[in-house]
Amino acid sequence: MKKHLKKYALPLLVVGCLLLIYICTLMGITSIPFGEANRILLYQLLRIDIGGSSASAGHGAIIWDVRLPRVILGFLTGGALAVCGGAYQGIFKNPMADPYILGVSSGAALGAAIGIVLRFDTSFMGMGGTAVLAFIGAFVTIFLVYRISRVGRRVPVGSLLLSGIAVGQSLSAFMSLLMIFNVQSMNAIMFWTMGSFNGTGWDQVFIVLPFVLLGCVVLATTVRELDIMLLGEDTATQLGVDTERLKKKVLIASSIVVAAVVSVTGIIGFVGLVVPHVVRMLTGPKHRVLLPLSMVLGGAFLVCCDTLARSVASQEIPVGIITAAFGGPFFIYLLRKTRKGV
Repeated sequence: MKKHLKKYALPLLVVGCLLLIYICTLMGITSIPFGEANRILLYQLLRIDIGGSSASAGHGAIIWDVRLPRVILGFLTGGALAVCGGAYQGIFKNPMADPYILGVSSGAALGAAIGIVLRFDTSFMGMGGTAVLAFIGAFVTIFLVYRISRVGRRVPVGSLLLSGIAVGQSLSAFMSLLMIFNVQSMNAIMFWTMGSFNGTGWDQVFIVLPFVLLGCVVLATTVRELDIMLLGEDTATQLGVDTERLKKKVLIASSIVVAAVVSVTGIIGFVGLVVPHVVRMLTGPKHRVLLPLSMVLGGAFLVCCDTLARSVASQEIPVGIITAAFGGPFFIYLLRKTRKGV
């Protein structure tokens, strides 16, 4: 029975997530009758006209131009962070690894802070000035960490982790210094670092989508080698895995995805750390199951958190606060349960 459950788990979860996206699009702080919202969505998505074409123009814009792209972006972001977290945990053989472990978030945050302070408004490919500088900051950080960690032609995993922590802390210090000397920009910088989908639309969806798709396709080609890496780097090398090439592949693909996502949404924590743990507990460590299920569950989790963030109060709550509020206690529970199991 368990085997059959695993076989149908992914298709059922995909269907469930599509339903979740549909339902969350109907929800929000602006009061729109459920029936009208449902008719608008059916008309826009399937051209089924049961009154959707004659609905309020304002309500139609809220559903189609505000809520739906925001929900889709939330799913892409959550799924991308969870997949990259699962891949990092596999390549580093470290359950505490998450998408931000190499300092990507600190680099993006410093870039965004510079953009906010300088009021940099030059857009590129639909990305605002702050997002452009955040993307550049994330990429410069990745390159810097990789160069510092390199020993000859090898990049030891331990060196990568330590370099990521050191560079990340240094960049965070620079950002704090920037905030101290620009108090008027402090609130905007703090709000950005908490993560939010406020103000996002179809432009942001189409910016993030190709990066997420490309990164996930590349990571999907590494699942067999990641499984072998669980036996240890030396054993994997003896079994024919080019571990250095694998590390480069995973790091580059994951870093591109995380940089693209963070530059648009800000820093959203715990998704890439907790979701792969949950999937691993349910299905085991095999990455051919772990990564796709992490994508689906990570997306669903973040969509639910964002729906809560924009619905519970008159003022929108940064979604990073919601994910931390749920993710922190749940991660403590996982740690205690694992310790008892040992």
